[in-house]
Formats: sequence, structure tokens, C-alpha cells
Amino acid sequence: MAKPATQSRQTAHPASRPSGRVVQLRKGATIEMVRLTCPDEAQALKIAESFGTAILDSEGIRDLHERLIVETATALSDGLGERAMQIHLQRIVGAYVGSAHGAGQFYSKAVTDARDATAKGSADARDEDLDGPVGYDSAAQRKREFAADMGVHAHALRLAAEGAVSAYEQIVGEVWKPFDRPVEHPGQSLDRKAAAAQMSAFD
Repeated sequence: MAKPATQSRQTAHPASRPSGRVVQLRKGATIEMVRLTCPDEAQALKIAESFGTAILDSEGIRDLHERLIVETATALSDGLGERAMQIHLQRIVGAYVGSAHGAGQFYSKAVTDARDATAKGSADARDEDLDGPVGYDSAAQRKREFAADMGVHAHALRLAAEGAVSAYEQIVGEVWKPFDRPVEHPGQSLDRKAAAAQMSAFD
């Protein structure tokens, strides 16, 4: 008895069948991840009061970056179609969010280092937390001040990212989401290069 047509097609074209291979995606940073790692306005103000760092105009920075993206889109509107504009803005906003997330992670590490150094200094008088020459702060104090500076940086970049994300939603009409890129497999890339080299022998 003849096989059903669908089975014949599947036999003749095995590539058309599901491979069962799961494509891994490299997750991009989200604005929620930025907000979890970067200080908010209340935290930034507390840092400024405790360490004498700059008090940022949070609303001004956020609004400026929102206007910047909106004005950029307006200037490009005659040259880019709707889909092209969306792709362009997705990348631009992704850069802001990625930068802020990186700063937030660095800030979190700096805070951890400062806490560890301070805790060691409180437990006993370790050499690493002893005062240095006159005019120099202890190692733990320097780490605390460094963490405070990184907090200001992370907060500023968070504001820029929030402004960019807000602008994207205003222009595109959708909530911004990161583009999840497929994870590259170096072995497969090498296989393709080897195959291409072999095929060139037939030219």
C-alpha cells in the first residue's frame, strides 16, 4: 500500500522535520534589571547626604534623554519606515539599558567590597583597614567612597535608560523589550568555515 503523501514528503525532505534542537537565547538586560541594581532617587539622595557626592537632577536627566530620543526619531522619520524606525530605536534603547545594567552590577560589587572591608575593620584591626600615612583614608573608607561614586554613576545611567525606554513606548506604541540573541556555537561556525573551504576546492 502506498504511503500517505505527508509521510513521503517527510521522507524525501528530512530537513523539513522538527530537529528537536533547542536554540539557546542570550537574554538581554531589561529595565527591571536596571532598577534592581541601580540606586533610585531616594537611595541616590541618601548617598549624597552621607558622602557629599553630587545631588543629581533626576527628573531633568530622565526628561532630557526622553526628549533626545523623541527628537532623534522625528529627524529620522522621513528616511525610515515604521519597522526600520522600531528596529533602530530598539537598538538605541538597548544600548542605554545595557550600559545602565553594567553600571548597576559594578555598583553592587563595589558595595559588597565596601561592606566586607568595613565588617573586617569592625571585627578586628586588620592591616588592610589600618590608617595609612597622614592625609590618607583607610582602605575600607576608600572602598566606601568608591561605592558611593559608583552609586551616583549607576543612578545617572538608570535615569538615562528610563528616559530612553519611555521615549520608545511613546514613539513605537509598545513597551520596549530587549532583543534576545541566539547563543553562538563556535564549533558550528568552524564547521561551516571548514565546509566552505572544502567547497571552494570544486571551483
